[in-house]
Amino acid sequence: MNLELTDEQVALRDTTRRYLAEKASVSDHVRPLLDDPTGTTEPVWRGLAELGTTGLLVPEDYGGAGMTMVEAGIVAEELGAALHPGPWLSTAVAAARALTRLGATAGAAELLSGIADGTTVATVCFLDADTASAAASRRGGDAVLLGEIAAVPDAAAADVLLTLAEDDGGQGLFAVRTASPGVSVAPERGIDQTRKQFRVAFDSAPAQRLGAASREDVAAVVDDVLVATAADALGAARAVMTTAIEYAKTRTQFGQPIGSFQAVQHLCVDMFETVELARSGVTHALWAADNADADERHQSAIRTKAFAGRLATVGDTAIQVFGGIGYTWEHDAHLYLKRLLSWSAFLAGPDRYLTELGARLANRGHR
Repeated sequence: MNLELTDEQVALRDTTRRYLAEKASVSDHVRPLLDDPTGTTEPVWRGLAELGTTGLLVPEDYGGAGMTMVEAGIVAEELGAALHPGPWLSTAVAAARALTRLGATAGAAELLSGIADGTTVATVCFLDADTASAAASRRGGDAVLLGEIAAVPDAAAADVLLTLAEDDGGQGLFAVRTASPGVSVAPERGIDQTRKQFRVAFDSAPAQRLGAASREDVAAVVDDVLVATAADALGAARAVMTTAIEYAKTRTQFGQPIGSFQAVQHLCVDMFETVELARSGVTHALWAADNADADERHQSAIRTKAFAGRLATVGDTAIQVFGGIGYTWEHDAHLYLKRLLSWSAFLAGPDRYLTELGARLANRGHR
């Protein structure tokens, strides 16, 4: 496992960072879209596709780059640092991995090609098994879905919804066009306005069965999404930490920069330590997603989520460095804090994952 980025990975990082700074900054892109349900604009989404970021995980046979989760994590970190509100994680990671990991055949080629070239926006509806409920039946030879699913990310922006449902062939992966009759999408408001999520209802909605969906493959997709979202949160934490440190160097109090005060220095060191410790865990989990066995992959993924609460403290600490200005609507610090809090709450809080991680380690100790 090589922890250093290759020249190609550095170029991917720098190109993505530069594009977001020029075309999708917080002031010019993110803030105007806080109340927009899609979280994106056609020019920005097209630009991300032209950079090749939407097709990173799509196999080359379907027009993608055929890269790994490490490259996807590099892009996710930059998107998190820019507070990007669009459906990139849902499309380029969740949907792409669902279509490839679950071995989808019929109809998958068209969807993967569309994801790669940016003409198809897709999301998955099965990340949280506790909020997903759909059943498939046959009507005149065609599959239709019934059910309701909460907390579906980016459903308003999506052209296609990928969901799990039971039919005569067992649990399968189904594709539903968002514009189809029998599909309704209602927004669910959360603390983070840069994260768009929705309640999706199927009322005899026409669907296409793409293939079987084993429990192991579904768990692998969820792990992939957890790790990519952790990389996004890492980027957000890094960005707000850097901004706070720069502020500490220039903000003066009692005739000297506040960064010269030991109390502020300790806050900055705490943030840096937390970000770098998180980076090591995220880096390993991204590598494990494609290279480790199922047990190591899953443990690496849940470890990044188990300590999500610590990463969220970076936003809170940064606001302490900023002082009262950090709480104002005009300052971006509160947006970063909300992004990190949404990561902490994503697919349940850290306590559930700490419990699972502890149980796994304890079981290993008894072997």
